[in-house]
Amino acid sequence: MSLSLSSRHEWVRRSELRSMSVECEKVGGVNLSQGVCDLQVPESVRKAAHAAIEAGHNSYSRHDGTAALREAVAANYQRRAGLTVDPETNVVVTSGATGALYCACLALLEPGDEVILFEPYYSYHQSTLLATQAVPVFVPTSMPDWSFSMDDLVNAATEKTRAIIINTPSNPSGKVWSRSELEQIAAFCQKHDLFVFTDEIYEHFVFDGLEHISFASLPGMWERTITISGLSKTFSITGWRIGYCVCAEKWAGAIGNFSDLVYVCAPTPLQLGAAAGLVELSDDYFQELSMKYQAKRERLCNALAESGLTPCVPQGAYYVLADVSSLPGDDSKARAMYLLHETGVASVPGETFFTGPEGKTIVRFCFAKEDDVIEDACRRLDALSVKAVAKIIRG
Repeated sequence: MSLSLSSRHEWVRRSELRSMSVECEKVGGVNLSQGVCDLQVPESVRKAAHAAIEAGHNSYSRHDGTAALREAVAANYQRRAGLTVDPETNVVVTSGATGALYCACLALLEPGDEVILFEPYYSYHQSTLLATQAVPVFVPTSMPDWSFSMDDLVNAATEKTRAIIINTPSNPSGKVWSRSELEQIAAFCQKHDLFVFTDEIYEHFVFDGLEHISFASLPGMWERTITISGLSKTFSITGWRIGYCVCAEKWAGAIGNFSDLVYVCAPTPLQLGAAAGLVELSDDYFQELSMKYQAKRERLCNALAESGLTPCVPQGAYYVLADVSSLPGDDSKARAMYLLHETGVASVPGETFFTGPEGKTIVRFCFAKEDDVIEDACRRLDALSVKAVAKIIRG
């Protein structure tokens, strides 16, 4: 007998999101691949975390989070979703939203259970399902608004279907799911008695006057919905790993137990910093955040269009999918690498988000960057249109 890796390692490999960041570093480019917020952390959040460290709050918190953060999450969720949430029994603070989904899958799914994902999907959702031995089943959505067919959804259901994942606003498409769409899915979930895992971490990044709807707020959905979110994006603290889930008590207890097993707790002083942000920052902060990111979206989408890379303008989140079929290459990885070497701008190959061929001519850009970084990226992308004009003149 020889030592070897487990079979699970085949399901969990280094993400293309991280791989393209590594490639970007090699050429000293502008990294619009990984969704790392480079913006300033709100002062109240920074100061509260620092004060917590200085005050000695550096030991483990309760496995499901500090009282301060659980109470802040409950109050915030109740205000925005209109649901009564008990911070003692309905909130589990986790090591990021990724940790919340992983622990929820461990707590609620059996090996072999099928889980429906809408395509394009966030690759970590797929990897989490595979790592917990669940089986992802894909339902396509179609550009430009990433709509889905109820027939496709119905056909995806089998006797093994246990859950569905909804990401709104969506990474990578930026789709903000409408009330009518969510109501159709809610009826489907009730009919098939499914859990619903909703990733709502981009809830404050909604553009053009659209509305974010928390799935659990729909009639009959509270008891079957695990709402997953976090403060990484909202406060630009992706490295702090502060996430949470909100759900019925009978699910929260088990999710909290797995959270305890996997990483004990989220970092205590950083929880207290995040709690201060939720308590002290007014609605104006969140409204300004949305407006600021909408302006970033406009700048990048305009630059992409001018460079010949047609963007699918997102309704929310902070990513843009763009058509790169005009670039040389047999697949999206080759096209993304061409783009990186020609312009110094890093993106994520579209095949990261699709199981079928649709991703071969698409890449994803992230615009969670300071304005000067986005301007630099836009200037670099302009090189594509300049080269195209030069080619026409030569030809």
